[in-house]
Amino acid sequence: MTGSGTQTHPRRLGWATLWCALAALAGCADDEISDLQAYVTEVKSRKQGRIEPLPEFHSIEPFTFEGSGRRDPFARAEAKEETSERPHPVAGPRPDLSRTKEDLEAYELDSLRMVGTIRLQGALWGLVKAADGTIYRVRPGNHMGRNYGRIQEITSDHIFLVELVSVNNGSWEERQAALDLNDSATPDAERKTR
Repeated sequence: MTGSGTQTHPRRLGWATLWCALAALAGCADDEISDLQAYVTEVKSRKQGRIEPLPEFHSIEPFTFEGSGRRDPFARAEAKEETSERPHPVAGPRPDLSRTKEDLEAYELDSLRMVGTIRLQGALWGLVKAADGTIYRVRPGNHMGRNYGRIQEITSDHIFLVELVSVNNGSWEERQAALDLNDSATPDAERKTR
């Protein structure tokens, strides 16, 4: 009998432990709930704030846009016809405004630097460094500078070009310019003899 009595004793001890644990948890729960109830009571007793009313909004009169007979702001502007007040330009050289501009035409000529040449497929190409540090490869016929400069000739130490400059009566005149390997752009007066 001693063997069976010892087996029931741990079982009774386990049940007793379980009941004690449940009682302790119930006591803790009561403490937490009473703390929570006290906090809720304290928050409810605080002075309540006042919410400002929304501001009044004034109605705005609707505007109806009548766009008939006006130019579409998103369409390309057409070239205006010359008026009789404006003098007619004399015959002479003109830039080709219909062609797509090349990358080096975004820079002033004096901001471009010739940094060397390279021979490709038997042709001599010039290497030009732009103000942003990008190096471009150019050959005769390419354009650069903001005055419609067209490259005429490339030598080992020069890039010769012709620019078209607008003059006051609406006509254009050609101006010789060059990029020197050692210096910046030089106008016709300072151009070295070839």
